[in-house]
Amino acid sequence: MKTEQLKVPGATLYYEVRGGGPVLLLIGGGIYDAEGFAALADDLAADYTVVTYDRRGNSRSALDGAPAEIILEEQADDAYRLLGAVGVSEDEPADVFGNSSGAVIALELAARYPGMVRTVVAHEPPLFELLPDFDHFRTVFTQVADVYREQGAGAAMGVFGAAMDMHGDDDTPSAPPSPEFGARMQVNMEYFVAWEVPPVASFVPDLEGLRSGTARVVPAVGASSAGEPPHRAGRELAARLETAVAEFPHGHGGFGDAGPFAARLREVLLTIGR
Repeated sequence: MKTEQLKVPGATLYYEVRGGGPVLLLIGGGIYDAEGFAALADDLAADYTVVTYDRRGNSRSALDGAPAEIILEEQADDAYRLLGAVGVSEDEPADVFGNSSGAVIALELAARYPGMVRTVVAHEPPLFELLPDFDHFRTVFTQVADVYREQGAGAAMGVFGAAMDMHGDDDTPSAPPSPEFGARMQVNMEYFVAWEVPPVASFVPDLEGLRSGTARVVPAVGASSAGEPPHRAGRELAARLETAVAEFPHGHGGFGDAGPFAARLREVLLTIGR
């Protein structure tokens, strides 16, 4: 593995590169950073040049100025610039896997820069505005914001977690995270609640652009997360795009069990061809 930094407007991105072959970009969601995908990336590096990174404002990707609500278009531009930095072009596009809010960013990347992306696997994107009970989720996220202002990030995460009701009982990581990773996640939690939850929860993807674009979009869900909001949103995305949904092992964080998850991701990418 090699580590690099990339200067982008308003931030400096930390990223890691493993392996060789076609480029596969992994985009994490929530409070996760590149280390959250380490075991998965190590497995996939036998077949791909795997790129992982800390999204702007998280962990080792410092902002130039004060934090503000994330802009999904800006997040997609970061991913686009990162792909360019590792040699991806419209002649040699990349595959992209995104989990949770990382899946939302991957979808926006495909909509904005379809020539740079061959396939997007969008694993349990929290696209709550697509769900029939979107009003409920609007109320939830207003409450999350209110609790954050009044009681802080920990209490707001409690409200968020209760509303999501996501169990993740079988999402045990293949290897324990480092102490440094745990410390970074604690810091990222504040950024997530304050600046990421509101814009991601209200985001509506460019469905027409995704349908008509050249990038292949594969909505994905966990085998054990049925009924949980991001699982429901993944299936709704597939219905809106009139495409099949791919089922992956375990739940929302199933990539932590790297071996089975990597095998399924390879299968999905190879099934659609190159």
